[in-house]
Amino acid sequence: MRFAKQKGGAGALEAHHERTKEKYASNPDIDPNRKSRNFHIIQPERSYGREVHERITAAGCKTRKDSVRFVDTLITASPEFFKGKRRSEVNEFFKVAVDFLAQKIGRDNIFTATVHMDEKTPHLHLCFTPITPDGRLSAKEIIGNRTQLTKWQDDFFAHMVKKFPDLERGESASKTGRRHIPTRVLKQSVSLSKQAEKIQETLDGINPINAKKKKEELAPMLRKFIPKVEDYFTHIKRYKGEFERQERENAALEREIADGKLNMSERLQMYDLQARHERLVKIYNAIPEDERKKAMRSLQPQGRRSHERSRGERG
Repeated sequence: MRFAKQKGGAGALEAHHERTKEKYASNPDIDPNRKSRNFHIIQPERSYGREVHERITAAGCKTRKDSVRFVDTLITASPEFFKGKRRSEVNEFFKVAVDFLAQKIGRDNIFTATVHMDEKTPHLHLCFTPITPDGRLSAKEIIGNRTQLTKWQDDFFAHMVKKFPDLERGESASKTGRRHIPTRVLKQSVSLSKQAEKIQETLDGINPINAKKKKEELAPMLRKFIPKVEDYFTHIKRYKGEFERQERENAALEREIADGKLNMSERLQMYDLQARHERLVKIYNAIPEDERKKAMRSLQPQGRRSHERSRGERG
């Protein structure tokens, strides 16, 4: 069970949870042919934004610009746990999980709970407004600090294992010192790495004879690629320590895979994504800095570029 505090709009999150987009390039695990297998445990009556607004307004909550307006909760288990389970059993698993959250945060605060069956591992997205019993908007009070989050996990496991005794509790992050890297962040590297490979092919093919032509081919590719990869790097900065730890573990992980000792698809997926990330960084660093800057400048509004040129001339 993982919480993600949300301060802004809910449009992008709603599009993902409710599968309203036609394509999901950033997440290749989504199988459109299995979309009909997804189901709601709690169906939103309005748009996410409207649900949040009306709950906060009805409770008379005071808000600030940086207030956490709702919390996106992810609930899942390992692929091995779900293997061989019937749809009714999967349904029951997530219903029991929703019951736990309803008891802890108040059923009226929950405005959606949707189960995704169109990815490799079934999982639940549940969103709620963190409104306290006395009518205050306070994610801090409801979710709490790191110590309280550990208790959340303990209580959640105790609740779930009563109904599903084959569940096992993972190691607490407070004990391992690990900081979870959201898979959705790493999955961005999948689409980016495909673009990166094409850029690498073009870079490798540059020679004194065709340099001008190749650079002309490269320019539109970089204009599309550079801003997205810069945004990706911004998102993963906070997980620098975890990336370094994973890099140290990669050698051992490779040995386990080679020896046939590892049979955990989730770890294998993370390993694959880590490898893609490292490849992406290598290709990005191979792009000449002046080309990267040129690509970023081309995306600035014309007025701003003119202003910067004028300012440079004055300097």
